[in-house]
Amino acid sequence: MGIERHGGLRAQIAALAAELMLHEEVKQYFTAKRLAAKRLLGRGRAKSLRYRPHDLPSNGEIKDALLELVEETEGERRFERLFAMRITALEAMEALTPFTPRLIGSVATGHVRRGSDVDLHVFAPHPLDVVAHVAALGWSHDVQHVSIVKGGRPMDFTHVHVEDVFPLELTVHEPMALRHRPRSSTDGKPIVRLSPAAVRALCEREHPQQWARYVAHGEVPSWQELVEGDQRTFWTK
Repeated sequence: MGIERHGGLRAQIAALAAELMLHEEVKQYFTAKRLAAKRLLGRGRAKSLRYRPHDLPSNGEIKDALLELVEETEGERRFERLFAMRITALEAMEALTPFTPRLIGSVATGHVRRGSDVDLHVFAPHPLDVVAHVAALGWSHDVQHVSIVKGGRPMDFTHVHVEDVFPLELTVHEPMALRHRPRSSTDGKPIVRLSPAAVRALCEREHPQQWARYVAHGEVPSWQELVEGDQRTFWTK
């Protein structure tokens, strides 16, 4: 039975898009779904198939497939990486206090995967204020300026990419933007955006043992321990 007879084409595109995002570190849902459709329909009997826009899965469908795949391949390792990423975020936010930092993205929601970075929104009258502050902290960084069209109007954003245990991406917004949460591209709802206090509460609630050790001793698993899969030894020794 062909994939087109079950509505399976959409599900297979979502599954392959998830694999591309996990294993080939394709960053955008938009790119992943189109690349997945191209690869899938270029295989064997599927060469004669053509996809229509409604055959493409939504961002939410790809996200669900990706989370399922991550759970299958990483298991407990993902959760311990998540804690280490949240601590990286919290310590960076403390250093960025003058710019009212907020944690967004997979580290805030818990949907991290291998290759995820730590995404922070920061708020300043001018992006150069943030760049100067980052430089004064001695952080190794690159600055990227991006222009997009959203809602029919052009918008400019400055991203500051910082090298850390896990990569940080700071997106600079005007102070007034703190009052409004952008909507998620996966479900259309306002994004999760956490203050430092909310991140601390999240760590205490979802990672109680790891958080207690961090508060008491400042201990988190090192990048090397995470890579080598030695997290269980770290937390139980």
